[in-house]
Amino acid sequence: MKRIPSIDIARGLVMVIMALDHTRDYLHIHAAQSPTDLTTTTPVLFFTRWITHCCAPTFVFLSGMSACLSLNGDFASGAPPPSVLRTRRRFLLTRGLVLIAIEFTLVNFGLSFDLRFRLFLFEVIATIGSGLILVSLLSRLSPTIILAIACLLFFGHDLIVGIPMPTNPVLGFAGSLLFGPGAFPLASGRLLVIAYPVLPWLGIMLAGFCAGRLFTLPIEKRRVLFLRLGLAPLALFVLLRLGNWYGDPVPWAHQKSAAFTLLSFMNLDKYPPSLLFSLATLGILMLILSAAEGRDNAFTRFLLVYGRVPLFYFVLHIYLIHLLMLLIVTIQGYPWSSMDFGPFKFGRPAAAGLPLGAVYLVWAAVVLAFYPLCRWYGSYKARHREKTWLRYL
Repeated sequence: MKRIPSIDIARGLVMVIMALDHTRDYLHIHAAQSPTDLTTTTPVLFFTRWITHCCAPTFVFLSGMSACLSLNGDFASGAPPPSVLRTRRRFLLTRGLVLIAIEFTLVNFGLSFDLRFRLFLFEVIATIGSGLILVSLLSRLSPTIILAIACLLFFGHDLIVGIPMPTNPVLGFAGSLLFGPGAFPLASGRLLVIAYPVLPWLGIMLAGFCAGRLFTLPIEKRRVLFLRLGLAPLALFVLLRLGNWYGDPVPWAHQKSAAFTLLSFMNLDKYPPSLLFSLATLGILMLILSAAEGRDNAFTRFLLVYGRVPLFYFVLHIYLIHLLMLLIVTIQGYPWSSMDFGPFKFGRPAAAGLPLGAVYLVWAAVVLAFYPLCRWYGSYKARHREKTWLRYL
């Protein structure tokens, strides 16, 4: 599949932003405090977290776009032969399985450094993997039916928010995996947490899959169309949010100041992604795609380096940030015995960490440190297309 620069630029931008959220998670001295809790947060801390809300929807939406391009090639010669489609669908299914395996091994260990694996997190990599498996099956349907399913999931899943899951353990797990977050005890004191239920995120992925066909259009037309597709959901977000009647389980309310009223207005539910959350974040993504179309400058070339090796960067940057956290708390004087690697602890002592300004400096250092490594790996992949296993990484 020929890479689309605007997709890689947008992905690269949110990958850079994503590292800020993980750096804050591990290193901020007040990381245990919710940055979106209006009773304790500050505007800077709130928007440090809020801007990173764009990351997961972008990854999922662009994964859908890439799946469409992977299945259909460059669209120039019409539909691929059935044998080619079968091979490409098989790749999507296999890649989905690989992503789920990577989530529960490399990613989960990088997040916790817990050799006992007492916590299994089903997060964005696993939900992308699950989505690719389902896309490999749903792609047999007509584009109209796929679009209808995408709209149903995207606009309708908020209707089931708040409905209690079945008390039966098997049905409760299935309900949580498909519809809403949940935690499930496993043997030997282990815990499985579903943070990214499949169906709400599948709606976003299928929307991206349907939007992939827009790349049949010339760049100038795409730029205008993406601009309109960005402004329209943002306008709908504002209208629905002002009405406080549908699209997010927590209504906004007037606060102690205009600044905090704005924070309340923008405080949207990610777990699972509400309609308003999806409209706001994907509206921003469309504007980024519009701005990225046909652009070639130092900044876009910088972002391309990260956007072309997303999984490579995602996995390794977690390990680096986690190791930096252990190094910094050791320098701060905390002994190894004070580091707790239990579920949701990740080794950082309660009082350890850095102020927010220092977190931003570490974030910038992490991003820049990965630039030469990502550039090398991207070049290596481009030179060795015969190594099919590289397509999975």
